[in-house]
Amino acid sequence: MQLNKIKLTQVLNVALEAAKIAGDRALLAIETVDISIKNGNEMVTQMDLICQKSIVDYIKKSFPNDGIIGEEGDNGNTLKQNPKNGSDIWWVIDPIDGTNNYAHKIMDFTVSIAAMSGGEPVVGVIYAPATNLAFTAIKGDRARLNSKPITVSNEGLTKFSHIAVGSHFPKDYQANIIKLLEKVKFRNFGSTALHLAYVAGGSLICSLSNQAKLWDIAAGAVLIETAGGKVTDWQGNPIFPIEMASCNKENYRIIASNKITHSEIRNLLRK
Repeated sequence: MQLNKIKLTQVLNVALEAAKIAGDRALLAIETVDISIKNGNEMVTQMDLICQKSIVDYIKKSFPNDGIIGEEGDNGNTLKQNPKNGSDIWWVIDPIDGTNNYAHKIMDFTVSIAAMSGGEPVVGVIYAPATNLAFTAIKGDRARLNSKPITVSNEGLTKFSHIAVGSHFPKDYQANIIKLLEKVKFRNFGSTALHLAYVAGGSLICSLSNQAKLWDIAAGAVLIETAGGKVTDWQGNPIFPIEMASCNKENYRIIASNKITHSEIRNLLRK
């Protein structure tokens, strides 16, 4: 289903307001968070659940027929509500990306919300409440930071450029990652969504992820592409479109970068 710019702008406005409400609420509660472990290896706080409910409730006021995929479902599962009455839109929600940071009172956490149509992200919002940075994008338009247009950087792989690399890379790729990190400055802020937002804004030349989930990358993907960058898997294949009805907790290996460095980074990852 083709969505016109008026509808996309309406979706963006709802996503941005929902992200700000949830993010600001999380920031106010950061001193009193309760921490638990889900699925044996993931940290979660009560605010993840509270913020996700806040976001879903806000979205449903304007778009009651749209589908929802959220990180925090019952018993460690994904929250999933199928679209109805002919809607093609799925909202993809990470209420607190960087939960480990948040739980340890590290301010590098974000709210990430995307709207997807036809299996592709068409609207993206990444909001960092501690710094009041709101990255927004509509497919076919310009990515923005606090309403001002942004673009990816034009830097190559140099000793002055910055790349974000996620955690937990498989052993058979560690030598490749070391070769890459010898060429650039390494950064990890503990939030995949924030890494992607910084690529879109030109602060990082690339974000490299090994175990990203859809809610980590959907908003960032449309941000980067509308800022002039490129998002693929490690082999250079497109991530999107994906089949939303069967989507759950799949891992994605992504290269999200400016177009100048994308091929070189992909080549460095080849075994």
